Formats: sequence, structure tokens, C-alpha cells
Amino acid sequence: MRELRLKTARGELAALQWGEPDAPPLLALHGWLDNAASFGAIAPRLAACRRVIAPDLPGHGHSAHLPAGAIRYHVVDQVDHVLDAADALGLASFDLLGHSLGAGIASLIAAALPARVGKLALIEGLGPLADDGSQTLSRWRDAHAQREVPRRGPRLFASIDDAVAARLAAGGLDATQARPIVARNLRETADGFGWRSDPRLRLPTPLRIDEMQLRRLLAGIESPTLLLLAEPETPYLPRAMMDARAASVRDIRVERMPGIHHLHVQHPREVAERLLGFLGQQ
Repeated sequence: MRELRLKTARGELAALQWGEPDAPPLLALHGWLDNAASFGAIAPRLAACRRVIAPDLPGHGHSAHLPAGAIRYHVVDQVDHVLDAADALGLASFDLLGHSLGAGIASLIAAALPARVGKLALIEGLGPLADDGSQTLSRWRDAHAQREVPRRGPRLFASIDDAVAARLAAGGLDATQARPIVARNLRETADGFGWRSDPRLRLPTPLRIDEMQLRRLLAGIESPTLLLLAEPETPYLPRAMMDARAASVRDIRVERMPGIHHLHVQHPREVAERLLGFLGQQ
């Protein structure tokens, strides 16, 4: 594993890299409030046939935050940040792997630039969170009622173990699985350990892509696509919605397996086997 620093016009991005430098590149995009370390268990297995590069998305991990004066993050902007990373790496084309938020970003990239994306592998996500219209006005009002993060001192932990315990309270992962992700998201200070992630990541989004608009975008994906979904289904990824989205993609294989939202962290060997079978040995 190597640490990378990528200089872009919109700020410095950190990344982790596994595999041989001349292997076909695979950009791996993590989920919301995770970071590149979420691929730490699966990437060494994928490095058998790919150069795996996992950037910390802006505001996450070791990457730069939005500049002062910017209010909030949006998934559409993250598309440009990932393309900035690809350009900084000199990648004319690449495969994409995304989990959750990262899967939403990867889907939008594949729809935007089909000539640059080879294969598209998605875990627990096909397109970003969208809007069916039922909460458009309330979401718009709520977001503009909270345009700043509440002013309070940063949350500090006496040890990494204490921070891991706080992450476990959110559910899903066990301590061993969560620790690498938590450790990469911590900054040590004189008073303890604090989160590196930008508090503005938690601000509500004023507008989401409309669901039907999203499906039209998904119809533009030309890459062979694999979608891995957890069983039982994640509440905000209901089967009917995901089936309808998948039906919009011309060349897609949908596989479901027992597990939680972080399938690749909980079951790295099985997920890696499925991904390697899909990516192929090039």
C-alpha cells in the first residue's frame, strides 16, 4: 500500500494505492463519512489484476476540505473532484468501483464519460440518493434553515479505541472492521483525537436529483456493470427502486448476498471473488 497526494485545481486529494503501477487502473470510491481505508481489506485481493487507487473524497480522510465560504457538499460536485483525481494520475481510461455514495458518484461518471470508463462495479448503490417529489419543498426549506454547522468545539476522544467505540454506536461494523476507517479519519491534538472529516458533510442537501431524471442518466451508462446488494435490503435502497434503476442500465448484472451495507468490509474475500470474476484477469 502506498500513500498518494494529488494536486488539483480544487484542492489536494489524498489516496491509497495497491498493486503494480503498470496494471490496469481501478478507481475505488468510498461511502459517506468513510475514507480510502474502507477498501483496505479488499484492495490487496483486487491488486492481483488491477492497480487500485482509492482517493479520500473531499472533506473525508486526509483530503482537503471545501474552502472557507463554501457552504455544503453535493454529489454532482464530487464527480468533478474524482475526474480531477483521474487527470492528476494521468488516467485516460479506468475501471470504477464504488460503495454507497461512491457508487452514486461512479454511476454519474460512467454516464457522463462512457469513453473513459471500462467496467463499473458497484456495491450498495446505483446512482445517488434521489427525490420522488414527496419531500422536495421540506428538504429545500430545512437545508436553508441550516446553512451553517452549529458552533461548538470539536469532539475529542482520549484514545483511538474511544473513537472506534463511537463509530460502533452507529451500527453495522465490528471493532476490527471499523478501526482502519476510524484511524484514517482521526487527527491527534494536544487534547486528544478529533475527527478529520469536514463537519459540513453533515449539512442537509437542498435538492436531490429527481428519480426519473436519474434513471435517464443511468440509461447513458455503456460500461458493463456489476451491482452487489445486501440481503436483507438496506432501508433506503428498497428492492423495487433498485430493480427499476437497474432496468435502466443496458448491460448490468445484479447480485445479492447476505450481509450489511458495508459488504466489502464485512465479507472481503467473497466480494473480491465476485469482483475479480467480473473484472477479469487482464
